[in-house]
Amino acid sequence: MTLLDAYYTIKPMIPRRLQIILRRIIAKRKLAVHRSEWPIDQRAGRPPEGWQGWPEGKKFALVLNHDVDTARGHAKCLRLMEVEQRRGFRSSFYFVPQGYVVSPDLRGILNQAGFEVGVHGLLHDGKMFRSRKIFDERATRVNMYLKDWGAVGFSSPSMHRNLAWVGDLDIAYDISTFDTDPFEPQPEGVGTIFPFWVPRSSGDGGFVELPYTLPQDHCLYVIFKNADNRVWREKLDWIAAQGGMALLDSHPDYMNFDGGTCVLEEYPIDYYAGFLEYARERYGGQYWQALSREVAAFWAAQSFALKSGAGIISSLDIPKGRPPRSGPA
Repeated sequence: MTLLDAYYTIKPMIPRRLQIILRRIIAKRKLAVHRSEWPIDQRAGRPPEGWQGWPEGKKFALVLNHDVDTARGHAKCLRLMEVEQRRGFRSSFYFVPQGYVVSPDLRGILNQAGFEVGVHGLLHDGKMFRSRKIFDERATRVNMYLKDWGAVGFSSPSMHRNLAWVGDLDIAYDISTFDTDPFEPQPEGVGTIFPFWVPRSSGDGGFVELPYTLPQDHCLYVIFKNADNRVWREKLDWIAAQGGMALLDSHPDYMNFDGGTCVLEEYPIDYYAGFLEYARERYGGQYWQALSREVAAFWAAQSFALKSGAGIISSLDIPKGRPPRSGPA
């Protein structure tokens, strides 16, 4: 059993407040080591070979995703959708099929409003990638939910991953990597702010990997207790300058929509809403604001994506801060 497996075995026995305290201590130590490569790793800005640019000549891509970890987050989704609609944005919501009751009505509302619905694991328990046997059993059920929901995207809980295995899911794209984030359970980054193509081990096609490139909200506001959205704004500026993909993966679970004092694992919705307003006001007309499925379709159609798919990636083998073997050169 690995240390990661051991942690998820004993995690349910550790009080949540103590879990957060321990994670803050560990994160503070890691930050001292990785400050030069987080939240921005300058090496990740290099575009892929043959890069032709984003649709309609846009300067960069802006992608908004939400992992809905709990029933509490599920109950906040419509309010989050309204926050984005009022500012002219669309996003993708990923639900845990067997973690709580996922409302067909909610999925229908999101789809009808032009948003996207995807699958966020099967259970949010850290076990999906523990063994090939467990993965295969869960993959069968995940594929059933993908088909039932009409979804084409998979977002992995806690960014646990094995890209060679993920190819067994019936997906167009996966989100289980990041350009740089030393605070994740599997901290190896893929070293790029662009999507990349991952061929399936079966040799039958492949899928697009969309790394998140803006720090996750839980890390910024729960672990590091930041009191503003400066990190998001500064990294957005850097990604825009590189012409990359600004993909923000946030969680309605942790957003406080009602004002007042935030409880443990909450932050004001104003931080997120303010980020959207900043993006619109500073970069209006310059970004391609697309759903994840739209970015994946665009990327899969590019000839360079197919040429770059020279081998299967195992994210466990990706050296920190370097491009993946089948990603951008």
